Amino acid sequence: MYNFFADESARAGDCYHITGADYNHIKNVLRMRVGEEFLVSAGGVSALCRLVRYEGETVVCEIVEENCRDTNLPVKLYLFQGLPKSDKMELIIQKAVELGVAEIIPVEMHRCVVKLDEKKKPQKRARWQAIAESAAKQSKRNVIPEVSEVLSYKAAMARAAEMDVLLVPYENKDGMAATKDALGRIRAGMSVGILIGAEGGFEEKEVAAAIEAGGVPISLGKRILRTETAAITAVGMCMLYAEMQLSEGGQ
Repeated sequence: MYNFFADESARAGDCYHITGADYNHIKNVLRMRVGEEFLVSAGGVSALCRLVRYEGETVVCEIVEENCRDTNLPVKLYLFQGLPKSDKMELIIQKAVELGVAEIIPVEMHRCVVKLDEKKKPQKRARWQAIAESAAKQSKRNVIPEVSEVLSYKAAMARAAEMDVLLVPYENKDGMAATKDALGRIRAGMSVGILIGAEGGFEEKEVAAAIEAGGVPISLGKRILRTETAAITAVGMCMLYAEMQLSEGGQ
């Protein structure tokens, strides 16, 4: 079933009025007919809707069922991602959104292979946000996660310090025991940051700064992972923990 996003202002009574690119997609690409159903997500909730008519350049659909699907996690996951090459960042964003992150924060690190030109940052962010929206639609998210502006490491640590729990996948002498202990600190409603190094990895002073910001070093196993693999693994690990241990009926 297709999923579309709308502003809450698009609702009038028991109907949503969909315009713009989604109108074109529904009418001219999908060629949907009156009576067909799809999801409309607005304000963090999704409703099952039925197409009732095309009105000018507007799709009018009536709400069949309110709050019909909740795909939100019981925690808010924030991925602080060291900037990798462009194609890897796009993959990370796509998969992180599918796995349930609330926000992706690109971070400039000392060992980043990629150095973005200031003039190109807004264009990159717009591209990344479009990928996040597409992934949110595909995975039936209730919200479109935000891809923030690219932050310096110092600015990223200031934001990371606001997290209830900050996980830092890095070499850890305690191995998976440290990971299990860190996950055990997570409770429903918490904000959970995940800090992933870039392709060149962390500098020791960056790890020290993360720990000073409240970060907990964890292990993702005995193997060395690429940055995109580490991001997907860490987010997936937190998603599964939240779904199994913190969601209603998960335990």
